[in-house]
Amino acid sequence: QVRLEESGGGSVQTGGSLRLSCVASGGTFSNFCMGWFRQAPGKEREFIAAINWRGSGTDYADSVRGRFTILRGDGENTAYLQMNNLKPEDTAVYYCASHRWFDYVKRGLADSWGQGTQVTVSA
Repeated sequence: QVRLEESGGGSVQTGGSLRLSCVASGGTFSNFCMGWFRQAPGKEREFIAAINWRGSGTDYADSVRGRFTILRGDGENTAYLQMNNLKPEDTAVYYCASHRWFDYVKRGLADSWGQGTQVTVSA
């Protein structure tokens, strides 16, 4: 397991951009696949994006495909979520997660979760 800490959330207007960061500590970052999830008030947590341990494979939810990009910087022990063309329905708390297996991350069966960072998009 690793410890994860998100940052980069904030408030933006529709069409704006944000870049979330997830810093990992306490483990070998390059061994883990990383994912991003979000949870809006009154809704269940949903999968947003995942990247494999080599950075060679990614997957996205249909709701964000083409607007969000997941990246990793192994030298910085950090995963990123670049969010462009934000919409009010993107408003949620965003969480990063990790697991050695890509499918486990995508399914939300992560070993580690961060505390979350709030993203608010106004119309």
